[in-house]
Amino acid sequence: MFYRPESGHGLPHNPFNAIVAPRPIGWISTRGTLGDNLAPYSFFNAVAYVPPQVMFASTGAKPDRRGTKDSVAQIIESGVFCVNIASGDMAVPLNETSAPLPAGTSEYGLVGLEATQCETIDCARVVNAAASLECRMTQVLPLAGKANFAVFGVVTGVHLRDDCIRDGRFDPREAGGWLARLGYRDFTTVTDLFEMERPE
Repeated sequence: MFYRPESGHGLPHNPFNAIVAPRPIGWISTRGTLGDNLAPYSFFNAVAYVPPQVMFASTGAKPDRRGTKDSVAQIIESGVFCVNIASGDMAVPLNETSAPLPAGTSEYGLVGLEATQCETIDCARVVNAAASLECRMTQVLPLAGKANFAVFGVVTGVHLRDDCIRDGRFDPREAGGWLARLGYRDFTTVTDLFEMERPE
């Protein structure tokens, strides 16, 4: 099968997200004049080691946010954000925070999550996240298409949940593994690992 995206695929559901998978999930917390916000983004990844940097992309818009979503609007306003990493034991609350709530509505209390203040930036983070990356935004880039934006940030602080450190390595398998996004409505947890040495 071959198809051009602009012509359609003819399948019951778009296969694109299922092809590019599994994808790590950036559970993005932000703070703006309207309050705290928390939302998951599966177009997310680390992009550099020194200094450590991450990015996520937001697609689509809300009518109360002028061509984007709460996360991007508040990052543009504040210049900071926190990436929370969910383990498998937090799949349900992570999914619940994807609801399109009105701007200014905090997801934390609605889904039973505890928030706490970040150390290096003025932003909240998820207390029981497997890890949290405090970030200062470096750039927000418009992407092709309507309401598509990529947000880049430098990591200024790192939190690791104590039970996710095993033998000196970050390893959330005891907490259900790394939670990742597949296509359609599908998620997965990464719990099976194997090592390979790079060629000399």
